[in-house]
Amino acid sequence: MSEDVRVINEILKIERKLEEIEHKLEELIEASELYGVVKLSEESLREFLESEPDLYSYEDLKVRFK
Repeated sequence: MSEDVRVINEILKIERKLEEIEHKLEELIEASELYGVVKLSEESLREFLESEPDLYSYEDLKVRFK
């Protein structure tokens, strides 16, 4: 019987580790999707933002850091 208990405990440990891996994988997929959305936004706005005039010039600065 103790062998059966040991096997069951090992199976439970494996299940817990698999759940941890699944959670981390879901986080990675979510981060990857978010990165994709950000890159798509950057690309789609690039042409628009490049055609817009700058609001402030270098001369407009009151404090300049070197």
